[in-house]
Amino acid sequence: GSAMAAVREVEIDPEGTFKYILVRLQRPGGGEQRDIVRGTGAAEFHNHIFEKVNPEMEKLGYECKCLGGGKIEHNSKDKKIRVFGLSTGYGKADHSLTVEILKKEYTDYEITWSDDKK
Repeated sequence: GSAMAAVREVEIDPEGTFKYILVRLQRPGGGEQRDIVRGTGAAEFHNHIFEKVNPEMEKLGYECKCLGGGKIEHNSKDKKIRVFGLSTGYGKADHSLTVEILKKEYTDYEITWSDDKK
């Protein structure tokens, strides 16, 4: 397998409502690419998440591009995730794409998205 396959597609907080970003990883010069979801309540702003992810991925030899952001509401008790909102700086991520990625990790969850602000 490639090193890219070793990068976890989803890293989000286990509980709560928090900001998230959708990031596209790419080998310089094209070739393989992968979209990953990162979200945490520790980030006050969306760019805080990107500023953490970007150097990690650059060390692995990938270029990062933020495809937008939003919020994730993660209810682990009811096994529900709601994706909504947007990032002021990066714009709105394609939440439907985010949901597809989340479904791979949280297979037994009900995962929905909307363009609602809150």
